[in-house]
Amino acid sequence: MSKKNADSLQFEQSMQELEQIVQQLEQGELTLEQALSQFERGIALVKHSQLQLQSAEQKVQILLQQQQQEQLTAFTPQAGD
Repeated sequence: MSKKNADSLQFEQSMQELEQIVQQLEQGELTLEQALSQFERGIALVKHSQLQLQSAEQKVQILLQQQQQEQLTAFTPQAGD
């Protein structure tokens, strides 16, 4: 996977890349410098993913509040329909 700017990735892409980074780190075959670089990339991906989750949570809260504010009215057919 190419290393795009974390801010340009979709949530699912970030999660996939994070899984790959964790696997690489767990294998222990990276040099110290490579491991630090991957760790730094992982931190950027985590921060970006957290912002995406917070944004999604805020949208859900707004939708729930809007739903609670809406009141259903009884349907009354018009004469002649």
